[in-house]
Amino acid sequence: MARGQVLALPVLLLLLEAVTGSEAAQDNCTCPTNKMTMCSWDSQSGRCRCKAIGTNHEVNCSTLTSKCLLLKARMQRPKGGRSLVRPSEHAIVDNDGLYDPDCDREGRFKARQCNQTSVCWCVNSVGVRRTDKGDQNLLCDELVRTHQILIELRHRPAARAFNHTDLDAELRRLFRERYLLHPRFLAAVHYEEPTIQIELQQNASQKAPGDVDIADAAYYFERDIKGESLFSGPRSFDVSVRGEPLLVERTLIYYLDEKPPQFSMKRLTAGLIAVIVVVVVALVAGVAVLVITNRRKSGKYKKVEIKELGELNKEPSL
Repeated sequence: MARGQVLALPVLLLLLEAVTGSEAAQDNCTCPTNKMTMCSWDSQSGRCRCKAIGTNHEVNCSTLTSKCLLLKARMQRPKGGRSLVRPSEHAIVDNDGLYDPDCDREGRFKARQCNQTSVCWCVNSVGVRRTDKGDQNLLCDELVRTHQILIELRHRPAARAFNHTDLDAELRRLFRERYLLHPRFLAAVHYEEPTIQIELQQNASQKAPGDVDIADAAYYFERDIKGESLFSGPRSFDVSVRGEPLLVERTLIYYLDEKPPQFSMKRLTAGLIAVIVVVVVALVAGVAVLVITNRRKSGKYKKVEIKELGELNKEPSL
C-alpha cells in the first residue's frame, strides 16, 4: 500500500467519526432540563437550540427554565390532567391555580397579570397574586421579590422516623445536584414526623448572575413530587434516606415577599365569610346563654334569701 494511502486512512476515519458524531448530536437534540420545548439543530452554530412552547423564547438547557415560561408552555398543552395545587403572618399560598402568564424578555413574570376578561392583578416574582383583582387600570409599580419559600411536606407512614441529619443531607444533595441550587440558598430543613419543612431563602442582593432562582427550584421540586417531572429523558425522581424511600402524600408551599401583600376584605371567599358569620353567631349565643344563666342563678339566690328571712321572722323571740 502506498504511503499516501496509509496517511489518508486515519483522515478518513476522523471525518467519518465527525460525521457520525454530528448525526448523533442532531438525533439527540433535546433539552434535558425542560421537556416542554421545541428543539432543532442549528447547522450554522453547530448546536442544538431549544425554544419554550408557547413563546419564541430560547431557553438555556444547562440550567432550569423560569417558572413563567413553564406555566406559559403548560397552558399550550391539551387541557386535562391535574392543575397546580393550590410562615410569617404575611406568607401567601397559590390559591389561583394555573393561568396564562405574561413574561418579560428574560422569561420572568411581569408585575401585572391579566386574563382574557380584562381582569388584572399584581404578582410577586413567583407569579402568585399579592393584591386584589381589578380592571386594566390597575397599577403594579414593581415586581416584588419573593425572598423566602417554605415547602411543607407530609410523608407517608414509614417503618420508622427518618434520621433528621440523614434527611437534611439527602434533601440538600437533591437541591444541589438535581435543581442546581447553590447550597447557601437552602437555609434549613425541619422535621417532626411526618412533617418535613424545606426553607429556601434568596434576597435580590444575594443572587448572582447564573444562580438558579429559588422560585424555579421550588417549582421543579413541586412538579417532581406530583409525578409530573419537567426533565427530559431518564432523570426520574427517586429520593430515599438510608434506603428508606421518601414518599410524599401532601405538599403545601408558602411564599414570603420582601413587602407584605396588599389584600382587602374583598379577598375573603363566600365560604370563609360564612365560617366567620357562624363563629360570630356562636359567640353571641354563648354570651346570651351565660347572661341568662347568671340571671337565673341570681334569682334563685334572692328567693332563698327571702325565704330564709321569712322563716327567721316567724321564729319567736326569746
